[in-house]
Amino acid sequence: MTDVARATFGGGCFWCLEPLFRDLKGVTDVVCGYAGGHVPNPTYEQVCGKATGHAEVVQVTFDPAAVSYADLVGVFLTIHDPTTKDRQGADVGPQYRSIILTHDSEQARVARAVIEEIGQARVWDAPIVTEVVPLETFWPAEEYHQRYFERNPFAGYCRAVIAPKVAKFRKAYAARLKAA
Repeated sequence: MTDVARATFGGGCFWCLEPLFRDLKGVTDVVCGYAGGHVPNPTYEQVCGKATGHAEVVQVTFDPAAVSYADLVGVFLTIHDPTTKDRQGADVGPQYRSIILTHDSEQARVARAVIEEIGQARVWDAPIVTEVVPLETFWPAEEYHQRYFERNPFAGYCRAVIAPKVAKFRKAYAARLKAA
């Protein structure tokens, strides 16, 4: 049996992150959910109400022999804007913040090192504001959020926001994608 590990990232709407990570070689599962807040088992409506402290996140299960945690962090920091606090495009609020929720101290060390590396490389014009905090609890989102883009490709948000992001990602990361 292959070893698996988990990584948890929040960078705007989880509908946008989920299909991108799902396409990467070495990723075996992606679950949309909530983390980083103080309300147990929150609902989408509660999280959108901005009082739970939770961010919309994806929990990525991966094979570390096929893709490293550092690589996942690097991808994460280039598929959303990690320089904006509590916002991704038109999505505004603390639930859309850029956050890496680490599963252990080694992930925290690696996440900070990759943030530093990308900051020094000046990939972004502004400083990276991504939070790096320990994961306390991951709460899976409601079933209708899982594989949302895959199941609703013609929905307005999917066509206007997610589809262009997926196309751009697939072009930029073509060599790192699973075979179709």
